[in-house]
Amino acid sequence: MTTTTHQETRPHAAAKPVRWAADAVATMREGARLRLDYSAQSLWRVDRMIEDLRREEPPYAAVESVLRGLGAYAGEVIVRQTAAEWWATGADHWVRTPDGRMWDPLEEACRCFAGQGSLRLLCRDATAGAHTP
Repeated sequence: MTTTTHQETRPHAAAKPVRWAADAVATMREGARLRLDYSAQSLWRVDRMIEDLRREEPPYAAVESVLRGLGAYAGEVIVRQTAAEWWATGADHWVRTPDGRMWDPLEEACRCFAGQGSLRLLCRDATAGAHTP
């Protein structure tokens, strides 16, 4: 049964990113009073937040877990909009969309912090042409 297989395999690869995303949502709600609702539109706010962090020029180590959480949040937005799945190899996590493409929202969050990426645009590209279940 395909549905059962999906339910059995998703938790293994998705467990950490789903937890990181949920932690980011809680932290943003409590600390920054920012409501994240897993919508593509919410990624505008996430990109702005990362840009604000970058302007403060903290050391990367000080914001690494925040970036990981925000990247995982963007990945969950893609997963929820496209029926994508988290894939993991060792410590690396990617999102595989139904068309077979692989996306790395955790790395994209780091690129955003470096001033070279956008989680909103990553989501837009990942969901372009995708069909929701």
